[in-house]
Amino acid sequence: MKNCLFCKIIKGEISSYKIYEDEKTVAFLDVNPISRGHTLVIPKKHAKNLFDISKEDLIAVSVTIKKVAQILKDKLGADGINVLQANEEIAGQSVFHIHFHITPRYKNDKIHLFPQKKYLKKDFEEILNEIKGP
Repeated sequence: MKNCLFCKIIKGEISSYKIYEDEKTVAFLDVNPISRGHTLVIPKKHAKNLFDISKEDLIAVSVTIKKVAQILKDKLGADGINVLQANEEIAGQSVFHIHFHITPRYKNDKIHLFPQKKYLKKDFEEILNEIKGP
């Protein structure tokens, strides 16, 4: 895609700090990291988001995510890993080329990704009815 930031990184028009690359995917350090080693994994073929990516490219990206997560855990001594992916602006997607955030987690890093909301039984039932309904 002509004006896509990540497509320009793939083409080498914009520099990046690549940590992994194969024929279908690339992984590079995020320029606005939330933790040490925060990495983005993207397919080389442009797709806007999860709704647009091909099954083949999604599988390739998934394999790369696993490899990169293991590299970050082993090489940086991460205590855990978060994998996050956003679809559409309302969900926080700011670059419209599908990408997965691989975020190494360290003890006492004070990052809180999952605020908790308590559902009542009726809430679960209502949601389930909407999903399974006509």
